[in-house]
Amino acid sequence: MSISLENILLLGSLLLFVSIVASKTSFRLGIPTLLLFLGIGMLAGSDGVGGIRFDDPKSTQFLGIIAMALILFSGGMDTKTESIRPVLKNGIALATIGVLVTALSVGWFASWLLKIPLMTGMLLGAIVSSTDAAAVFSILRTRNIGLKGTLRPLLEFESGSNDPMAYFLTIAFIDLVQEPNTSIIFLLPKFLNGMLLGAACGFGSGRLMVFILNRIRLDVEGLYPVLVLSMIFFTFSFTDSMGGNGFLAVYLSGIILGNGNVVHKKSLIKFFDGWAWLMQIIMFLTLGLLVFPSQVVPIMWEGLILSIFLIVVARPLAVFICLSFSKDLNIRKKIFVSWVGLRGAAPIVFATFPLVAGIEYAHSIFNLVFFISGISVLLQGSTLSLIAKWLHVSVPSGLKRQFPIDLELKDNSKRELLELDIAKESKAIGKRVVQLGLPKKCLIVLIHRGSEYISPNGETVIEQNDHLLILVDTKETVGEVTSSFEAS
Repeated sequence: MSISLENILLLGSLLLFVSIVASKTSFRLGIPTLLLFLGIGMLAGSDGVGGIRFDDPKSTQFLGIIAMALILFSGGMDTKTESIRPVLKNGIALATIGVLVTALSVGWFASWLLKIPLMTGMLLGAIVSSTDAAAVFSILRTRNIGLKGTLRPLLEFESGSNDPMAYFLTIAFIDLVQEPNTSIIFLLPKFLNGMLLGAACGFGSGRLMVFILNRIRLDVEGLYPVLVLSMIFFTFSFTDSMGGNGFLAVYLSGIILGNGNVVHKKSLIKFFDGWAWLMQIIMFLTLGLLVFPSQVVPIMWEGLILSIFLIVVARPLAVFICLSFSKDLNIRKKIFVSWVGLRGAAPIVFATFPLVAGIEYAHSIFNLVFFISGISVLLQGSTLSLIAKWLHVSVPSGLKRQFPIDLELKDNSKRELLELDIAKESKAIGKRVVQLGLPKKCLIVLIHRGSEYISPNGETVIEQNDHLLILVDTKETVGEVTSSFEAS
């Protein structure tokens, strides 16, 4: 069956529906959802039971660029500046030097292993040089695992900020493969120009989004996300047309908007979080459709060796070089950061660039990227929680519960919303609210108990496993409030 205008909605909706429903099972089993989407795409493809014929790298590339822009913007909106400030230096090092070290080491090894030209090997290394943490944190939440210290913000910041560097390296090595006489030195001004323009356009676009959203008064609330969506695509395309890095621009604009004081921010975050998931599902389904498993089988051994080299040698080498002067991260934390090197949406998009450019070995590179991404998600994603516990870098992290109300505080508000779980050792168990000794302007808004939601008063008794939503008058009194619920 071939994809046409008549059946694209039917086939697309069926694949999306099956993927989302099947992800319920993968969450329970601890299987990375992105691997599931890959498998469904393969089953539906030409060599699978679905028999859908799809072989259009150019359309995949176009779709991938849109997907990457929305994924990065959503990641930027979820990034809080106060959480990344302590890890900024380490994160930037991993997102730039770390990506470069990974690309060069994998590229050299691939050239030797596959007996291909050095620059072609470097192109393969550049494509798989960036990481994606989307699958990582879904597994951590499913397994009820948190991370110690600054590990989580470091990994989140790295995963959101390293794609622009990998994108530049991919384009640069395609140029070097097509024009062997090009000097690598001439690529440095291009790199600096792309990054500086990307940063400037991203900062300017983010500030403009905040200004417009707070000044414009739309009659329909649902138009605010549409307005931001149009500005995302404008930011990317304008930056790219100026020679800047569009991916960096949309990521920075997302950070600025997510940390700005704007109207409807919470609904915007939820809207783009949904779009980010949709884009990831579409990208992995598309990769599964585009790849021919019969062409992957012949390169399985080479792909397996490259995957092992990437996971065991290249990634740890990059991490230990970048974090060699970090005093906050001990050897166990560095090993864990090394293990959290999952290949996700970015390699899928970047692997289509050689195909569109008509590079020699492009199909082999694409098949190898597919295999490496699959092995990475399967091996690292499935063992992540075990490695975290083994290295003693994990802490219990309660799953966030959904309240039937949605409160949104302004960024400049002095008040703070807290969510607290009542552990079995808590000294608050058995006490009435009036006996807790909470500050005068502190209010327990809601209690989630089992399947019930309780609006408490002074006589309400706190029980084990209660989940409290608390409104605190100032951020400075948070410690005083939490101490009332600590272990006795």
